[in-house]
Amino acid sequence: MPPPTGRLAPTPSGFLHLGNARSFLLAWLWARSAGGRVIMRVEDIDLPRCRPMFRRQALSDLLWLGLDWDAGPRPDDLPGPFDQSTRFEQYRLALDRLVQAGRAYPCVCSRKDIEEATRAPHGDEGAVYPGTCRGRFATFAEAAERSGTTPAWRFAFGDKPISFHDGLQGPVLAHPRDLGDFVLWRKDGLPSYQIAVTVDDAAMGVSQVLRGRDLLLSTVRQLALYEALGLQAPAHWAHVPLLLSEEARRLAKRDGGLSLKALREQGVAPARILGLCAFSCGLQSELRPATLTELTQCFDFAFLHRPDFTLTREHLAWLLA
Repeated sequence: MPPPTGRLAPTPSGFLHLGNARSFLLAWLWARSAGGRVIMRVEDIDLPRCRPMFRRQALSDLLWLGLDWDAGPRPDDLPGPFDQSTRFEQYRLALDRLVQAGRAYPCVCSRKDIEEATRAPHGDEGAVYPGTCRGRFATFAEAAERSGTTPAWRFAFGDKPISFHDGLQGPVLAHPRDLGDFVLWRKDGLPSYQIAVTVDDAAMGVSQVLRGRDLLLSTVRQLALYEALGLQAPAHWAHVPLLLSEEARRLAKRDGGLSLKALREQGVAPARILGLCAFSCGLQSELRPATLTELTQCFDFAFLHRPDFTLTREHLAWLLA
């Protein structure tokens, strides 16, 4: 069996925070502990929100932590083949294949339309699309003319449940009716996260994907896309628990004080960030500085915590000491 290929895939819409560092650390350890490769991919398809300064800082911060990669850009490189903003043609070709196969259709519904058409309580991801435009228009041009707007493209889910085994969450089974047909290409002319990630992971030979558990259902959608496009899906998946604030809120890029950039500027050593990340997910039983060498040697899914981890004032005081 060839060595695995993992990936680090930051979105440069803000500065990386501790939660990002934790997920990227685990993804890196998973690949390196098995003698595998790591690729760097910049997920910058959301052009209005992504900035070159965030891209440069994210790559610099990850290298500062010691998380290196075997293929992909360096901090000062111009966007290239591992930046999603340069790969729209590949995503468009995939969309065209789905349209020709009858697996994509134009949709003119607004978010308000979807919410009003859905009476069931909304989950964490919002209202499930009820299929209003499925079969409604013969062509994209017809949808645009009749609605007076630029349509989006949605994926036409099949009826078959989708299942996979997750390295941390165990068996996962989801039915398309519980997810709804999802957007492939946005009304503003940008590809969706789902189609871009699917095309890229297949093209780049990614064999294992580790990310936050909040993206668990994205894997279900992407597995459906792999099948519809006839692409090879990654063989292994793992969705890790989240790092939460004391308000039980998932850390986000708006938590600027916990950004890697801010921590670096305050003189926090990489070993302390690695130690806190390792402690928060169960790789260390006590809060202490850590090195990548020791974490690579002890990495094992059996040791990882299943519940989310709350970052307290005491943890932050230790980090900043």
